[in-house]
Amino acid sequence: MKRNVPDVVFKTRVRDESIGGDNPFRWHDLATADVFSGKRVVLFALPGAFTPTCSSTHLPGYEAHHDEILALGVDRVICLSVNDAFTMFQWGKRLGADKVFLLPDGNGEFTRKMGMLVDKSNLGFGYRSWRYSMVVNDGVIEAMFVEPGFADNCPTDPFEVSDVDTMLEYLRKSAAEAA
Repeated sequence: MKRNVPDVVFKTRVRDESIGGDNPFRWHDLATADVFSGKRVVLFALPGAFTPTCSSTHLPGYEAHHDEILALGVDRVICLSVNDAFTMFQWGKRLGADKVFLLPDGNGEFTRKMGMLVDKSNLGFGYRSWRYSMVVNDGVIEAMFVEPGFADNCPTDPFEVSDVDTMLEYLRKSAAEAA
């Protein structure tokens, strides 16, 4: 049975030149409906900005294949992490990620309601997202790829099925079946 993504409000920020100064941004709330309604979205979630696998492979993979993902019937590619909007912005800037939309789940509300919030205190992270990816079609989860070993304080960081290659394989198969 398909399920809907949880209904939350994401605290994001947008550039506003009327503010001036070195930080010309204002808070901007995005509801779940703003993100997912009427769109087919690929969302991948990861433990944290600036962390090793997230920075070296996970986000860069989706960034590199962004246009190919869109060509396979997707409207938007989103990276979600339990980080604040400022951290997500600086991380994206540092990595040169300007295609994938970086969505902060600062309070972990979306992640918690998805059932993907885990304690990573063993790494000094506190509560973070388990690594997963999904295709969401008009707010309904079409497919989901959750890394194995879901657990609090997991001693490893599995990265086998939430990667861009697994997502591309699913999207290609889905497009071929639709044709």
